[in-house]
Amino acid sequence: MKTAAKAGVKTLFQLEPKIFEDGNDLLELSLQPDNSGSVGDVRDILLIRRSINWEIGLSVKHNHMAAKHSRLSLTIDFGKEWFNIPCSKTYFDNIRPIFNSLQSAQRNRTRWRDISNKAETVYMPVLGAFKAELERLDNENPGIIPSRLLEYLLGRKDFYKLIANTSNRTTIMQCINFHGTLNKPSSTRAPELRAGTTNLPTRIYHFDYKDTDSGSSNTTLELVMNQNWVVSFRIHSASSLVESSLKFDIQIPGAPSTLFHHHQGWQTS
Repeated sequence: MKTAAKAGVKTLFQLEPKIFEDGNDLLELSLQPDNSGSVGDVRDILLIRRSINWEIGLSVKHNHMAAKHSRLSLTIDFGKEWFNIPCSKTYFDNIRPIFNSLQSAQRNRTRWRDISNKAETVYMPVLGAFKAELERLDNENPGIIPSRLLEYLLGRKDFYKLIANTSNRTTIMQCINFHGTLNKPSSTRAPELRAGTTNLPTRIYHFDYKDTDSGSSNTTLELVMNQNWVVSFRIHSASSLVESSLKFDIQIPGAPSTLFHHHQGWQTS
């Protein structure tokens, strides 16, 4: 982890010359509280220079690229949490029979492996209700849902995402710079690496079950938007015992070419 961190810091120094800007202060490092992510701030570490009114944040990952692991349940209003627009009564009416059945199975300590045809009886009905509700929210709030979805998934504040990839012995640096607050020159130096800004999506082109070699997936939805954004939602149980909620593994397999990626190899010497 130290080797991976050193590689990430090397890249960060090339992106952020304000780290070295002269001032009457120290560079402060602080950890964010765990509940920051629930309000759209996914940054784990903050770097602060108070004398020049400068702050950036880092999100640190180990061997995975997932954006979120959000849950669905009878008590979770994903519209309110993700977009600040509540879900409809129809959505909750549609998922209520499935989650009531899961609550009963949870009380009996039923294992997921003992539920037959769970894709058809659990996953697909919940995914269908989720899909219909997201489409309703988009139709009733044109131009809003795609951008708020990406800000929910990637963060409402700009940040750098560092991923330690142990198999390739590289640290991947992504620059999530929707609002143009990162990669700024200092008073004396320009960045050695240029990241630029990335546009948020504004339109949904396609939202349906993901195509596979054997047909359509029964556990994964794929959302295609403008600006070359693609988001996949794979639903799963995340536990051997049945729970009263289901979990999403949300990935972003498609992103604009302007989204900055840099791979820094590890040096062990």
